[in-house]
Amino acid sequence: MSINNSQIIDALRHVDDPDLKKDLVTLNMIENVKVDGNTVSFAVVLTTPACPLKNQIRQACVDAIHQYVDASLTVEVEMTSKVTSRRQETDMMLKNVKNIIAVGSGKGGVGKSTVAVNLAVALAKSGAKVGLIDADIYGPSIPMMFGMLNERPSGYDKDGKTYVYPFEKFGLKVLSIGFFVDQSKALIWRGPMASMALRQLFNDAEWGMLDYMVIDLPPGTGDIPLTLIQDFPLTGAIIVSTPQQVAIADVRKAADMFRNDKINIPILGLVENMSYFTPPDAPGKKYYIFGEGGCKKFAAELNIPLIGEIPIVPAIAESGDAGVPVTMDDNSPVTAAFTSLAENVAQQIAISNSIREIFTGGDGAVK
Repeated sequence: MSINNSQIIDALRHVDDPDLKKDLVTLNMIENVKVDGNTVSFAVVLTTPACPLKNQIRQACVDAIHQYVDASLTVEVEMTSKVTSRRQETDMMLKNVKNIIAVGSGKGGVGKSTVAVNLAVALAKSGAKVGLIDADIYGPSIPMMFGMLNERPSGYDKDGKTYVYPFEKFGLKVLSIGFFVDQSKALIWRGPMASMALRQLFNDAEWGMLDYMVIDLPPGTGDIPLTLIQDFPLTGAIIVSTPQQVAIADVRKAADMFRNDKINIPILGLVENMSYFTPPDAPGKKYYIFGEGGCKKFAAELNIPLIGEIPIVPAIAESGDAGVPVTMDDNSPVTAAFTSLAENVAQQIAISNSIREIFTGGDGAVK
């Protein structure tokens, strides 16, 4: 039996992307189809290297070839990726950054910076190009969490302006206002001065091409988060909370800020930090110290997904103090939780970007 490329492509029309609800051929996700004797090979171009469904999609492709072409064929599937974007070609700010993700919270003390750092590391470990900005200007924690308390970035002058190079560590690019100030002293800046300093972190740094930029916002809904949200074309926002009702009550304020008619930033999901505790000697048990189901219920009320449940693990605090994000440890039980969070964030972004493609025809998007 003679097999040709058209038969392979027709068979793959029966494989849908589970998130985008269209077949892989229509979505232009199939490339490099080849037939060599009894071996068929092709590439599936996913919308993110952090796709949580890649193994499911791979198996569906193999099954389709066997069902619709020939069950005896050897099928070789290369899973690759090209991160999508909803950015416009006319967007000049951070024009080489495909997706900008804001990580916010209604109040301090819920582990927002820990989530932002480990989300960025997990995305980078998946193979994506990632940047991280510590925009928590009055309480920058990333220099400590990266073991870089006394570091200062290098730079260069051009046309009377100074540009800086972000640090590169743990597979991502990172900048923090903490790299430019004495962290042992209080930062006494009014809103306009702080906002100007943050704009320089974005606009006067050599970020290069990035798939994702993660922004660790200051807590609350004050001047600084509002400035960043309004000035920069965000792809979406993530809200971090703990299970207690007092924390969840503040989440509503953060959600209202992002959904304000003048701002209108998509909320990618809610992350429940300090969700539960599992004793090392009883890995099958979960103790909900701060209550169970609070964030899940509230996410349903807000009609947003609960995209992460991060357990209480001493290693998280220990790693932050040691200057090495816990997600760098493949053997840590919490790494899987942050990996799942990264996959869910990438999934929500891909869905959001796809919806924009449907309604606009994709004109002007960064490819």
